[in-house]
Amino acid sequence: MTFCLGIKLECGLLAIADTRITSGAEFVTAKKLSLHEKDNHSLFLMTSGLRSVRDKAVTYFEEVLEEGDVEFDKLYKAVNAFAGQIRRVAQEDGPALRNSNIWFNLHALVGGQLEKDKEHKLYLIYPEGNWIESFPSSPYYIIGETGYGKPILDRALTYTDTLAWALKVGYLSFDATRTSATSVGFPLDIAIYHKNTYRMTEHRFTEEDFQAISKWWQEWLRRGIEGLPAAWIDDISARFEGAS
Repeated sequence: MTFCLGIKLECGLLAIADTRITSGAEFVTAKKLSLHEKDNHSLFLMTSGLRSVRDKAVTYFEEVLEEGDVEFDKLYKAVNAFAGQIRRVAQEDGPALRNSNIWFNLHALVGGQLEKDKEHKLYLIYPEGNWIESFPSSPYYIIGETGYGKPILDRALTYTDTLAWALKVGYLSFDATRTSATSVGFPLDIAIYHKNTYRMTEHRFTEEDFQAISKWWQEWLRRGIEGLPAAWIDDISARFEGAS
């Protein structure tokens, strides 16, 4: 499985992706986050689903980007181009996959800013090739293992937060997911985009890089639970004792 998180804030974009690929009982490491930059064109691409169809769709898309007569001036045009490659791969490989009882399940996140975009954008693309754009009241998308890390994002992330804050919340979302889903794991790839810069920075972190933070978070959670108001528990205990 996969954990890929895209966040759009007023001040920029954040992309977080795990690198664990499962093959039966074995784990391998492979990138799920790629950057594509040229002049005033800067975007990231993250995918979840079957690795084989992902690699094929991305290869086709990179070929489109390399063609000299193709110029995208707005991000949605690049999103449409990648969606077209998803449909192409679905037509080529879909029937064979269905014959093996395997679903074509490629999802993608695309974020960035191109020359004529008034602001940075974030899109979620579905396996059918249709897409939706993020908006301030819902500033993030997760693909892959979506359930474990969602609660902390819903509680702690807002559109007006800083990228530093979003990085903290995003990491804790990943940490919750990897703790509960063995198919998600380190190393962790992160891309950061500051609005109107047309340049992204990319970083990779290992489990050792976050050991102290994960330990601190675990201890803080236990202390927080210990300090949780308990009058309602005392009331339940008193009723139980009275009934006995």
